[in-house]
Amino acid sequence: MPIEKVMKRDGRIVPFDKERIRWAIQRAMLEVGVHDDRLLNKVVRRVVRRINELYDGQVPNIENIQDIVELELMRAGLFDVAKAYILYRKRKAEIREEKKKILNKDKLDEIDKRFSINALRVLASRYLIKNERGEIIESPKELFERVAVLSVIPDVLYDERVFDRNGGHEQDLSALEGYIKNLDEYDGKFSIGRFKLNKYHFERFINLYRELAEKGQMKLPIDEVVQMLENGAFDKYEDEVEEYFRLMTSQVFMPNTPALINSGRPLGMLSACFVVPIEDDMESIMKAAHDVAMIQKMGGGTGLNFSKLRPEGDLVGTTTGAASGPVSFMHLIDAVSDVIKQGGVRRGANMGILEVWHPDVEKFIHAKEKNVGTNVLSNFNISVGLWEDFWEALKEGKRYPLINPRTGEKTKEIDPKSLFEELAFMAWAKADPGVVFFDVINRRNVLEPAKGEKIRATNPCGEEPLYDYESCNLASINLAKFVKYDDEGKPYFDWDEYAYVIQKVAKYLDNAIDVNKFPLPEIDRNTKLTRRIGVGMMGLADALFKLGIAYNSKEGFEFMRKATEYLTFYAYKQSVETAKKRGSFPLYEKTKYKNGELPVEGFYHREIWNLPWDELAEEIKKFGVRNGMVTTCPPTGSVSMIADTSSGIEPIFALVYKKSVTVGEFYYVDPVFESELRKRGLYSDELLRKISDNYGSIQGLEEVPEELQRVFVTSMDIHWLDHLLAQANIQLWLTDSASKTINMPNDATVEDVKAAYLLAYKLGCKGVTVYRDGSLSVQVYSVESEKKKQRVKAKPSKYAVEKLKAIVEAEPWLSRFINVEAILNGTNGKEKSVQTGGLTFSVSHVSVPKPAHEHPHHAEKPEIPEEKIRELLGAAYCPVCYEKDGELVELRMESGCATCPRCGWSKCVIS
Repeated sequence: MPIEKVMKRDGRIVPFDKERIRWAIQRAMLEVGVHDDRLLNKVVRRVVRRINELYDGQVPNIENIQDIVELELMRAGLFDVAKAYILYRKRKAEIREEKKKILNKDKLDEIDKRFSINALRVLASRYLIKNERGEIIESPKELFERVAVLSVIPDVLYDERVFDRNGGHEQDLSALEGYIKNLDEYDGKFSIGRFKLNKYHFERFINLYRELAEKGQMKLPIDEVVQMLENGAFDKYEDEVEEYFRLMTSQVFMPNTPALINSGRPLGMLSACFVVPIEDDMESIMKAAHDVAMIQKMGGGTGLNFSKLRPEGDLVGTTTGAASGPVSFMHLIDAVSDVIKQGGVRRGANMGILEVWHPDVEKFIHAKEKNVGTNVLSNFNISVGLWEDFWEALKEGKRYPLINPRTGEKTKEIDPKSLFEELAFMAWAKADPGVVFFDVINRRNVLEPAKGEKIRATNPCGEEPLYDYESCNLASINLAKFVKYDDEGKPYFDWDEYAYVIQKVAKYLDNAIDVNKFPLPEIDRNTKLTRRIGVGMMGLADALFKLGIAYNSKEGFEFMRKATEYLTFYAYKQSVETAKKRGSFPLYEKTKYKNGELPVEGFYHREIWNLPWDELAEEIKKFGVRNGMVTTCPPTGSVSMIADTSSGIEPIFALVYKKSVTVGEFYYVDPVFESELRKRGLYSDELLRKISDNYGSIQGLEEVPEELQRVFVTSMDIHWLDHLLAQANIQLWLTDSASKTINMPNDATVEDVKAAYLLAYKLGCKGVTVYRDGSLSVQVYSVESEKKKQRVKAKPSKYAVEKLKAIVEAEPWLSRFINVEAILNGTNGKEKSVQTGGLTFSVSHVSVPKPAHEHPHHAEKPEIPEEKIRELLGAAYCPVCYEKDGELVELRMESGCATCPRCGWSKCVIS
């Protein structure tokens, strides 16, 4: 009789699945260039027949079956395929051993097997719980269970048996103290179905009960609710925990880093993004330093607008001395960040903003100029905040007034064109400062009437504009997971499943607000006034690869728009549903939502709708909405590595690059690209070397078909105009902003940067970060080395050319700064010797050690003086990889932030 069961290596008995055999044989055939479905089917039939003959009525183990596959391949004369299969088995065995070593365990479970070695390394280095000796004592399964359990605790307390949104119930809260004092007694005592609550879960349970009871919304006393929990009255929510666990362990979505680290643990802080106010007095300045320390200690990133501080040299009334100015106080915050231990690494993340009208704006623009060798403001991203009046002055050619914030009086007038030049030059030279467009951010700001002011700050990577003491927790959905294949093997995107997952993630993030342990009471209060969430996405590049769509094409931009439109629409749909049961965010009645307005630009362009937005706006007016803002696109450095997908909304950096480890060197290949090469019989070490030498790109390689060259594009294959259009198309449908890098080649000019800033503004972006390859301080190596050159220079797509021409034709004054023809033919600004003029630093004399991939062995740290190491870590190398393994791994610029390609560490701590 046919076998029905098979025994796995860990002893589990599972259903026999011949498709797994088919997949393994097909993989071995493709490895040696055999493309023959009839032969494949014949071998699979023989293998299944042999298994049934040998194990009639028994349960074979997986090793027995693999032995039979080897034998049948040789019997069929497929010796090369058999060899490839044997090598694959050996490789799989090596991978299993490597995973055991990483996770410090003897046996792998099903969840361990789902994640790549790279993903497990990232989890092990930053996320899994370790003991005092630094040994891992938590499995990925246990991590995702503690995250999933915490996320469902609000569902229990909002259950209609215990919750009444209308309030009016009084409860005696004195009993709560007994539970809090004796938390250890309740560690593991209660469950939601099969999932146990640890003491930190229970602490959040008690805390949320207190909050709801203080509003009169708890129908029952705490003792009765705890009794219900003990008796299994809430076990129906086991399915919810199971679903969040499934979605995370299937790599469909990932919460931001603080939530993965802190859920169900002592710190308990889940939010990623914060804004701290700073007023023009010493008390407020020192309070800001304290607040930054408290937030960063728990793993968050902070944004500060320094524009209220009086300029350098201004009068200090109490001492009749001279003020030191905003930049000096940025150094104070930078020093605070330096001494905060974050995720095992001394690094904090800040966004420092100064508005363009401030008298110290020129000093601010040059604040990081001397970064090489001095490690200046290494914990800061900096951005100039621009308003409409600056663009008007630039357009009209009028002088622009600088205003003292202390007196409100004009201190001087400047030439806006010169300031614009300086700003663009420093961004060209140093990748800092970026720019934030505050008038665009506030154009559709529905919260302004409720808050009584405009938004004037963002989180460290710029994707979350926030009010003072607001925070936001984020999660990213992996778009690549929704690419499915029909019966003929053609790819399609499953929009229905995507819509379902968006709603689950929106609910997860709203729940996270209720069980969050905020670092400061002001943040707790202000966050809950607006209940802002950030549903985001990652895996865009991999999804487009699978769909056969070029990132820099009209179809690519249309996909981005539609994916983001769905993201915001269905996040709102869930938010309305939650509001019906639990109530709207507290400031809702004072906002523009009541008038049918939405903070989404695309909503005001009916001609591009794919979904019924007018119906949604009516629902929000009728039922309210739970969350003041709902979508964003954050950087996803290590989070996308855990999900084994491409980072955020970025194209991939390189299709192939060399990685060096203690046992030697190997090529890292994008998995989707590798699969395509194998399918076509093109995979070879020689081709991988050629791609790696070509800046990780396949453009211009004759061995690679044109169709693949069209689809598989990298960051540097894409012209900066197309990078801008990607950000603009995504921005169109977000309630908040997007973290994206506008990549430029090393030979880009200051004129290109100026054009990019103006076009970003006109295209409706809320801010922009331009990165010219090689400008990250002491970085002198590219994907592999300075000798490697890209064969084909990026050209703008037809769609980008049309957009560029349309924008400049619509506003002819822009042609003073945007030379359309020069941009298109690649000569923009190259007749000027602008690249060297004004540069006040040099990298040629710095003795830069070779990056990790240039060193064959890493057993010992390179012999470099301590001060040099400090300088390098502040400039272009990953502090985690150096501190952990002694490797000098170059950072890349991704999603507007310096990110490590090896471990996923990012200057933006959220990712």
